[in-house]
Amino acid sequence: MMNTFVSYSLRIAFIFFFLFNYSQSINWMSLEKAIESQKNNPKNILVDVYTNWCGPCKLMDKNTFQNKEIARFINNNYYAVKFNGEGNEIVNFMGRQFENKGYDKSKSQRRNSSHQFTQFLGVNAYPTTLFFDKKMNLITPIRGYLRPKQIEIYLELFKDDSYKNVKTQKDFDTFIKNFKSKLNS
Repeated sequence: MMNTFVSYSLRIAFIFFFLFNYSQSINWMSLEKAIESQKNNPKNILVDVYTNWCGPCKLMDKNTFQNKEIARFINNNYYAVKFNGEGNEIVNFMGRQFENKGYDKSKSQRRNSSHQFTQFLGVNAYPTTLFFDKKMNLITPIRGYLRPKQIEIYLELFKDDSYKNVKTQKDFDTFIKNFKSKLNS
């Protein structure tokens, strides 16, 4: 009886260890929830603008956002928002309401009309990763698929106000030169 209990306990401990160490995932939330969360604990916001039909978006989800170290870094330093650039979600931002008036449900897995919020943000390629500061000012959009080591640079640069010290290409080159990746892979 005792051996069964010990064996059972060890299995449970292994499962928890595995889940804690290997299945780190990003805590995605709506833009409204991220803005609300900033009131109690200010952090910069990362917005992943994707579409359902976009192959590079799916690769970025699988290869970049499911990387446990990237996920952990994003969860610790950002509020993460996943936004379908051609979806039908209603977004409230800066006192305005945005929707997709041309959304066609029958095209939900194919190209659809562009969301008003996507247009407002100036996004015209997928995926696009947007970085906002704590006051919801757009820092910059980064267009295209980013591998973990590529996005890591931007995550480090835009996690706080230190990006404001990068004013020239030379400053950015110096940042890149001094950057040390923390990724194992």
